[in-house]
Amino acid sequence: MRIADFPVPDSAAARGALELALQYQTASLTAHAVRSWLWAEGIAAVEGRASVDHELLYVAALLHDIGTVTEYDNHTVSYEHAGGHVAVALTAGAGWAAERRARVLDVIVRHNWTSVDPRLDLEGYLLERATGLDITGSRPDALPEGFLREVLAAHPRGAIAAEFGACVADQAARKPTTSARRLVDGGLLQKLAANPLEQLG
Repeated sequence: MRIADFPVPDSAAARGALELALQYQTASLTAHAVRSWLWAEGIAAVEGRASVDHELLYVAALLHDIGTVTEYDNHTVSYEHAGGHVAVALTAGAGWAAERRARVLDVIVRHNWTSVDPRLDLEGYLLERATGLDITGSRPDALPEGFLREVLAAHPRGAIAAEFGACVADQAARKPTTSARRLVDGGLLQKLAANPLEQLG
């Protein structure tokens, strides 16, 4: 398994998602988003899931945390809902139908669930698994070590542990009824520091 096995979707929505990520997110947060997409695609390949909407998955992965940045931070709703609505606006401009725009919102919101049933939402399941791996180190043996190392070399973790931890702690303090509070109370900061990917890349 190699990065080259997973071509970036060539569409207006995909290009727009990357442009927004690069313009508004830090380098560490955007690298996390790209790694999450690659982990999701890798998990789909390992599990033989052939019905993935690759464009939808890419857009959702690139924008799943954009609700944490100052320009898109919503003072009342969770960061995943805020980011999901950024993706809805982007994909509306790219000509996506209303049903598919609702899907990108669902995928981004569900990435913060404790688990997602792939029969309910395949892309949501893949993004939840992938972000769990990248943030807390959940199930690192799900992907070949050579692929993990290649992705980490191409898209280094940088300061993601400290940066994301501080960001979610801030969200939890300001919006205590949202998923950010659950993540912090569940030991997110400790899990970030202990993530085995920190030792690989």
